[in-house]
Amino acid sequence: MQFGQIIDLLEIPQSQPKIFELKLDVLYEDCHMAAIHKPAGFSVSGNEYKTIYNSLPFNLEKSTEPDALPWPTPVHRLDNQTSGILLIAKTKNAQIELGNQFENHTIQKKYCAIVIGEVLSNGEIKTPIKDKSAETNFEVVNVVNSLRYDHLSLLNLYPKTGRTHQIRIHLAGIGHPIFGDKLYVEEKMLHRGKGLFLCACEISFLHPKTSKKTSIKIATPHKFKSLLLREQRRWGTEHKKNV
Repeated sequence: MQFGQIIDLLEIPQSQPKIFELKLDVLYEDCHMAAIHKPAGFSVSGNEYKTIYNSLPFNLEKSTEPDALPWPTPVHRLDNQTSGILLIAKTKNAQIELGNQFENHTIQKKYCAIVIGEVLSNGEIKTPIKDKSAETNFEVVNVVNSLRYDHLSLLNLYPKTGRTHQIRIHLAGIGHPIFGDKLYVEEKMLHRGKGLFLCACEISFLHPKTSKKTSIKIATPHKFKSLLLREQRRWGTEHKKNV
């Protein structure tokens, strides 16, 4: 090196993922973050091509902020078969701030699920998962009769911690596994064809830039309502035959 030489620092560009052209429902977007409605049947990320992560550049605008991420990045996960609201960071600051909120359990999440059996009252589950504390509160929304399962119950769920498969493990543990859950439902009770009836339907957090309390909601999926109506109707038809 000689006096007077100019050194340029070049940023090595990160390779973009191969874009998966899956159209997503964008629930919220600004230059710092976004929220999308994740459909069931897709992993958030991973080695495979057809992931939500690979579809984000197809659905979201790249941030123009100085700390913009190379491409939008999810800040949490939903199981492959779980649908619902997924938060996305578009800047490094948003990624850090939202990540801290998840780590500190200050983000409030609400799920809805259809479970097998009759849930009689609201409650809480505090069973540890893999020796780590875990807590899920639940409330009963509706209970219908069912020929095969006797009853099905629609619940709202409020996980206070975020262990892997927490809601699924907790509900199975009290004898009310989620309808369509291939991992935690006994083979003889497994329903095939309509997927897992679990949806992340509401989330509240502090905006990573403005610190404003922000809430995003979606309606209970149509397939949930259709299932309950169909089960109740079949039970009613069979009951009339036997009267």
